[in-house]
Amino acid sequence: MKNDDFASAGRPAAPLAPAPAPMILLAPMEGLLDFVLRDILTRVGGIDRCVSEFIRITDQLLPERVFTRIVPELHTGSRTLAGVPVRAQLLGSDPVCLAENAGRLAGLGPAGIDLNFGCPAKVVNRHGGGAALLDEPETVFAIVSAVRRAVPGDMPVSAKMRLGFNDDSRAVECALAIAEGGADELVVHARTKAQAYRPPAYWERIADIRTAVQIPVVANGEIWTVDDARRCREASGCESLMLGRGVVTDPGLGLAIKAAMNGDAAPAGVLPGISWPELLPLLAEFWCIVCARLEPRSRAGRLKQWLNFLRRRFPEAETAYQQLRTLNDPALIDAWLAGVAGPPRGAGQPCRRHTFSRAC
Repeated sequence: MKNDDFASAGRPAAPLAPAPAPMILLAPMEGLLDFVLRDILTRVGGIDRCVSEFIRITDQLLPERVFTRIVPELHTGSRTLAGVPVRAQLLGSDPVCLAENAGRLAGLGPAGIDLNFGCPAKVVNRHGGGAALLDEPETVFAIVSAVRRAVPGDMPVSAKMRLGFNDDSRAVECALAIAEGGADELVVHARTKAQAYRPPAYWERIADIRTAVQIPVVANGEIWTVDDARRCREASGCESLMLGRGVVTDPGLGLAIKAAMNGDAAPAGVLPGISWPELLPLLAEFWCIVCARLEPRSRAGRLKQWLNFLRRRFPEAETAYQQLRTLNDPALIDAWLAGVAGPPRGAGQPCRRHTFSRAC
C-alpha cells in the first residue's frame, strides 16, 4: 500500500487542528518504567502524562486482572497518586485480537490506549510485534483501524513507533498508516530497531514525519538534559517531548525542561530540577512500594537498578550504589535508608499511595 492509499483508505483528511499545549510524557519502558517508578517520578512533577509498559496480546482475550496487574492505576481513575493520567499500551500483531482486547481494556476506563510499534526486543520482533511491524505498514494501518473502531470515539488512541526496522526508508509511510488508521497522536523514537539505543537520535527525521501527518507528533530519544530537549525541539519541530532514561537518571528533568520552556532561569550555581536531599525521601518511598508490591527476590535489584541510573546525575547516588551493591537483605537496606533518609515507617504501616497498594 502506497502513501496515497492510506489517505483514501482511512478517515478523510482533516484540516490541521490548533497545536496542543506542549507536554512532557513519560515513556513506556519494559522492566524499568513500571507503575512503581511512574508513581515516584510523577510525584516529582513536570510530567503531564504516562504510558504504561506494554501488555502483550497474542491469540486470546485477556482477563481484566492482566490489565490491572500491569496498569494498577486503572483502579484509581487511570491516574498516578500525583494525578497524572496513564494510557495503557498494547503490543501485538493480530488486528482482530488487538481490537478485542482494546475493547475490554476500554471498559476499565484507561486515560487512552497506546499501540506499540517500536519495541526492539528480539523475542517480541521474532513473533512479529513491536518494531518488526514497521516493515509492514499495511498491517500497522489494519491494527490502528481495528483498535480505533473497537473503543469509544472519545477515548484517545495513540501510537509509538521507531523510524524503522533495519533502516528508515518507510518511516513516513508507517506514520501515515498510523495517522490514517485513526490515531489521535504519534510518538516517534528517533532511531531504528537496528540502532537500538546507541547515540545519536535522528531528530530531524521526526520533522519529515511531522510534515507528512495531520496529527500531533511527540519527539522521543536521547533527551538527557535541558539542552538536549531544546535541540530536539528545534530539529524535530515538535513542541511536546517524551522522556525515558533521561528522567529516570534525573527525576527533575521534566521540571527543568518546563522551566526552560517558560523562560525561568535558575539562580546562579543552582541546577534546575530536584536535589539529592529532596530525592532521598522519594527513594525511601520507592523502596517501600517495591517491598509492598514486588516479589522478595526482585526488591533489592529494583532499588539498585534505579540507583545505577541516578549515579549518572548525582555523585551521591554513586556512593549509595557502591554501598548497596552487594546487599540483598531487605533489613540491611532498611537500615541504610534509615541512615540517609530518616527512620523508616514501622512494619505494617501502609505506604502513602493508592488504595490498591498493600502495606509495607
